[in-house]
Amino acid sequence: MARDPHVVVVTGASGGIGRATARAFGARGAQVALLARGEKGLEGAAQEVRAAGGTALPLAVDTSRFQDLQGVAQRIEEELGPIDVWVNTAFTTVFAPFTQIRPEEFERVTQVTYLGYVYGTRAALDVMLPRGRGTIVQVGSALAYRGIPLQSAYCGAKHAIQGFHDSLRCELLHDKSSVRVTMVQMPAVNTPQFSWVLSRLPRQARPVPPIYQPEVAAKAVLYAADHPKRREYWVGGTTAATLIANTFAPGLLDRYLARTGYDSQQTDRPHDPHQPANLWEPADSAAGHDFGAHGIFDDTSTRRSYQLWASQHHGLLGAAAVAAAAAGVLATTRGGRS
Repeated sequence: MARDPHVVVVTGASGGIGRATARAFGARGAQVALLARGEKGLEGAAQEVRAAGGTALPLAVDTSRFQDLQGVAQRIEEELGPIDVWVNTAFTTVFAPFTQIRPEEFERVTQVTYLGYVYGTRAALDVMLPRGRGTIVQVGSALAYRGIPLQSAYCGAKHAIQGFHDSLRCELLHDKSSVRVTMVQMPAVNTPQFSWVLSRLPRQARPVPPIYQPEVAAKAVLYAADHPKRREYWVGGTTAATLIANTFAPGLLDRYLARTGYDSQQTDRPHDPHQPANLWEPADSAAGHDFGAHGIFDDTSTRRSYQLWASQHHGLLGAAAVAAAAAGVLATTRGGRS
C-alpha cells in the first residue's frame, strides 16, 4: 500500500476515539502528531501508530491553553511538514447531577471540551488559511443536539461546539475558502473515560447501550476527513434516532430520559472511590499505566454501524428512494389504466 503523505494532528490521542483514530491514520502511512496530557498514553499511542506503519510525533499539551497549542502547531509544521488534517477530540467531564458539580469543575470541563476545540481549530486555521487548504474534523456527539441527565457539563460543551462549527462553516463558505470543516456525531462508545471520569454517581458509570467500539468511530473520522464537504456525519442508529426524536418530540424525550437516564448510565457495580479522575491531571499518571483505546465494555460493544454506511451513502440511498417512489407511482398509474 502506498504511503499517505498527509500530516495529521489528533488531540486527545492518548485514549478512546482519539487513540483509535491516530492508529487508523498510521495504518495509512500518515505522519501523525499525537496531542494529549498523559505521557504514558502518548507513548502507547505512538508505538501503535508506528507499528501500524505511520510516523508518530507525541506531544504533551493541555488543549485548553491556546498559546501552547499555537506553539505545538508550529513545531509540527517544522518537524513533519504542513498540517493537512486536524482532528479535535480531546475532552473531560464530570458525571453527576448539575447541583453536585462545583463551579470550578464545570468551568474546567468547558475549557477543555469546548474551548479546547475552539483553540485547536484556531491553531489549525492559522496555518491552513494562508495556504488555502486543509481539513478540520470536530468529533461531536448525539449529545451536541440532545442533552441528557447527569452530563450537563459535557452536553453544554458539545452544544457549544455545534454552534461554533455552524458559524465557522458559514464564514468559510462566505470567504470561498478551500479549508474545510466537518463534524462527526458519535453514539455511545467503549472508551476508557468511564474508568477515569470524575464521577459522583453511586454506581459505575457506563455508556448508554448500544455501545460501539472506538474503531467504528475512527472509521467515521477518516471518512469525514476524506469527504469534508459534508457538514456532518452521524454514527450509529441510536444517534439518528435520538436526533430525529429530539426534532419532532423533544418534550416526550425529556420525560423518557428523566425516567431512564439515571439507571441507563450506571452498571450494577458500586462506584470505586479510588478510581482516577482526569479532570485536573492525566488519569494515566495517577493510575500508573496506559489505558489504551478500549474501555471495560468490550463484551457488550459492536464493531459495525449500518447507520454510518447510510450516512456515507446518503446520495445513493436518496436515489434509491426516488427510484422506488417513481416505480410506485408508475405501478399505480398502470393499475389505474387496467
